[in-house]
Amino acid sequence: MNIRATHHALLARLLPDDRPHELMVRQGQFHQVVMGAEHVVCLPRTAAAAARLPRRAAVLRALSGFDLGFRTPEPLARGGAPGSDEEPFMMLSRIPGEPLEPAALHDARVADAVAAQYAELLAALDRAGADPRVRAVLQHGPADRWRRLAGDVRAELFPLMSDSGRLRAERELAALDGLPHLTGAVVHGDLGAENVLWEWQHGLPRLGGVIDWDDVELGDPAEDFAAIGASYGHNFLGRVLAPDSGAESGLPARAAAIRGTFALQQALHARRDGDEEELADGLAGYR
Repeated sequence: MNIRATHHALLARLLPDDRPHELMVRQGQFHQVVMGAEHVVCLPRTAAAAARLPRRAAVLRALSGFDLGFRTPEPLARGGAPGSDEEPFMMLSRIPGEPLEPAALHDARVADAVAAQYAELLAALDRAGADPRVRAVLQHGPADRWRRLAGDVRAELFPLMSDSGRLRAERELAALDGLPHLTGAVVHGDLGAENVLWEWQHGLPRLGGVIDWDDVELGDPAEDFAAIGASYGHNFLGRVLAPDSGAESGLPARAAAIRGTFALQQALHARRDGDEEELADGLAGYR
């Protein structure tokens, strides 16, 4: 599907200073993202994603009021309210920078610089979790989250898996048993490489900002560490978790357990949103 063509009128209205053929399009799990020079338009892929736009806008407005030490997108316009004929969208400010390719970390200087900035990012989210203003806005991760995830996976995804796939999923879900209920930190919820943007200065990357805050809540920072490990590997995560980073001792084990369920979480979200492409990708190792 050519998003630029199918949404031509909307994009021309929202991004009048951008040439249509120069607009970049990226596909996320929940949105098609059209990127202009200064603004970004998010087009929900499903009705469920469209229904979440108001909360997403509220969260981004709240985050923009806190000094996290890095930039977050600001909501500028939203359309497609219930009962409206307008197609749903949200326009955001564009954060400069690009995701960091894993190959860049082959340079030890780059890897050390990036790891230090990731550690600062995560420390900022941890500090923000203690701010009463933040805690008043963000949802708390539910106490029975992992038990519910295991039950939902068994009920909704097991029928779609092979016997060997179910055995693999059971091993991954069992690793969640006994994880503590923590709500002290702001947790991005999808801190993979594609959502952290960097600008290069003097041969080294500088953190520009963080995008895609759909899943943010107060929870266990191990979730964000798990996403970093999934993007850049165990060795790089070890740099972020260096002894002087201040990370508590149980965090690496929790991160490993949570990381093991990422494909199952993706598949479960996709099934509920009716997104067959993401569902197939999430279940690829279980069929």
